[in-house]
Amino acid sequence: MNIGRDRRLAHPHGHKQAGSTWRFAIAGLCSSLVGLGLARFAYTPLIPALIAAKWFSPSDVVYLGAANLAGYLAGALLARPIAARINAAWALRAMMVLATLSCFACSTPVSFLWFFAWRFLAGLSGGVIMVLAASTVLPHTSPAKRGIVGGVIFAGVGLGIAASGTLVPLLLRQGLQESWYGLGVLSGLLTLISWTSWPKETGAAASAYAPHHPHHHRQSYAVRALLLEYGLNACALVPHMVFIVDFVARGLGQGISAGSQYWVFYGLGAIVGPLMTGHLADRAGFGPALRVSFLVQAIAVFLPAISTTPVFLIVSSLIIGGFTPGIVPLVLGRIHELLPHSVEQQRAAWGHATTSFALFQAAAAYGFSWLFERSGGHDYLLLFRLGGAAVTLGLAIDLVMALTVNRKHRDDTGLRNH
Repeated sequence: MNIGRDRRLAHPHGHKQAGSTWRFAIAGLCSSLVGLGLARFAYTPLIPALIAAKWFSPSDVVYLGAANLAGYLAGALLARPIAARINAAWALRAMMVLATLSCFACSTPVSFLWFFAWRFLAGLSGGVIMVLAASTVLPHTSPAKRGIVGGVIFAGVGLGIAASGTLVPLLLRQGLQESWYGLGVLSGLLTLISWTSWPKETGAAASAYAPHHPHHHRQSYAVRALLLEYGLNACALVPHMVFIVDFVARGLGQGISAGSQYWVFYGLGAIVGPLMTGHLADRAGFGPALRVSFLVQAIAVFLPAISTTPVFLIVSSLIIGGFTPGIVPLVLGRIHELLPHSVEQQRAAWGHATTSFALFQAAAAYGFSWLFERSGGHDYLLLFRLGGAAVTLGLAIDLVMALTVNRKHRDDTGLRNH
């Protein structure tokens, strides 16, 4: 009868700690929505309007997209040095302010260089936020909730993808300049909402220097393999992220309107994806959840090459949309499992993972585009096969590493018993 009361008495700070955890998670969601969702994905539906308004030529728009990617890489590399100077919470606040300013700065086409610089800075803010947001929040989260909390943080990316297909077209009815103002106001509001919700880092700083552990070398190999797997996963996402709308519109001859519908399914998947993968990780563990995710993605990427019926394309778009942000909390959580004793090592590994993802994604985007052009602009199915092969290779590497670690563990146990 009094079990619930006894538990509350035994853990008087439990509710307070849980409240802080979700407050931190919402701050993380706001940051990923601003730095990645709005500063990155909201640009895509603005491209036709930029060209139609004669702000920039089609070739200029491509270079502006590349500026954002270059900034994202720079942000991933600079995140830890920035956090070391001004601490992670202030770095995150600064990057959200920078992303907000970039929206207002892009509301007027002063010059190509002006726009290029601000798109680069918007990308830089996203790279820093991707590295620091979750690695700032998760050390203050109980291991049992790290999956779902990570999912909440990166749901902001999915919300940004969804906003790119819904909010931006509504804003464009008011005008191109007003659209940038609207994105800036929304970013500013989210920055203010999260301003006081970031955790203080006193405890994390104290645990940054961990003693040497006997499994260090084995874990380092596992982390390196994970970085490669994450990069291969990035390659698998490219066919849908870049080509799915064009595949349906031109490749299947169904028109832009039909192609855009599949982008909506992609966005819907992106909203729920991180929450579902985070929940799966909390139930099954990050290692098994990661292997399941690789297998499911391989099937989903291969689906359009198997059949182009609407059911197959919808399922494929939903699943890959879900894993575009959904793979992130799985890889981050796996890093925390492999490097459990040092916040600093976790942040370093996550920074390398973010860089690996961005590099592989850029290489795949350019490489797949080149192959597509060489095929005469017709062989879309080759791209889906290559994407499926990439994530299948990632799954194979992960399985080999799991078997190697398990065998090594059994050998160590046998030696201790003797």
